[in-house]
Amino acid sequence: MSEFLLLGLPIRPEQQGMFFTLFLGMYLTTVLGNLLIILLIRLDSRLHTPMYFFLSHLAFSDISFSSVTVPKMLMNMQTQHLSIPYVACISQMYFFIFFVCLDNFLLAVMAYDRYVAICQPLHYTTVMREELCILLVAGSWFFSCAHALLHTLLLSRLSFCADNTIPHFFCDLTALLKLICSDTSLNELVIFTEGGVFAFLPLCAIFGSYIRIGATILGVPSIKRICKGLSTCGSHLLVVFLYYGTLAMIYFIPSSNNSEVKDIIASIIYTVVTPMLNPFIYSLRNRDMKLALGILYRRKIIFSK
Repeated sequence: MSEFLLLGLPIRPEQQGMFFTLFLGMYLTTVLGNLLIILLIRLDSRLHTPMYFFLSHLAFSDISFSSVTVPKMLMNMQTQHLSIPYVACISQMYFFIFFVCLDNFLLAVMAYDRYVAICQPLHYTTVMREELCILLVAGSWFFSCAHALLHTLLLSRLSFCADNTIPHFFCDLTALLKLICSDTSLNELVIFTEGGVFAFLPLCAIFGSYIRIGATILGVPSIKRICKGLSTCGSHLLVVFLYYGTLAMIYFIPSSNNSEVKDIIASIIYTVVTPMLNPFIYSLRNRDMKLALGILYRRKIIFSK
């Protein structure tokens, strides 16, 4: 197999231009918005805290996550050149799995950070020291890399059939496995065991952290404390629900005759929509980010005079 054909999105030819403009705008918003988050955290010393350290890595992961699939999808829509070389397809699959896994770990790490900040505020600086923050982020990158590499190596040992058509807009692992002629039982076993663990453990950490946070907030019946807790955690919870909700659409809702269309729509949501919404969620709902943005804007006006 020297190349594959990506069928892309199930849209009519006369709608290609409209959807191309829409997805291009969403992709540019994703890149520029997340770059702005990284820039603000880098320039404002008040944002040099564990929460914003993790947020900067999540923003970089979202840029990379979206850049793995969207540019190729846009190029295919514009040029109708649907082929992708074998090496490029396998590389795209590797980086897609890598950044999906990295997002999972980073969301779990951010949930733990909020748990320590709310449930153990007096010990926050002691627990969330710089060494632990670096270790958590480095561990997230390492295990994500190992996870993606394992699935890539297992796929590379298999033989593909004559059909090289992928009914998707990127090289998804499950779509590629359907083109395999040899035995895929080991790949499927690893997906449901090791892959399930890598998805289930971060989700358990997120839910566990927020259950403890909720219990702590409700333990002290104060409207001001409840509002502050919701303000602190609301943006993160919204991202978690958007991200895992679309994944649940693929893996937990029963398949139907249009399951491929459903999978493509869900993939669009968590590869295009969710990374685009993150900058708005974290900037519009966060007082520190809005303050840093205002300072950067005023500094730009002063320097331009």
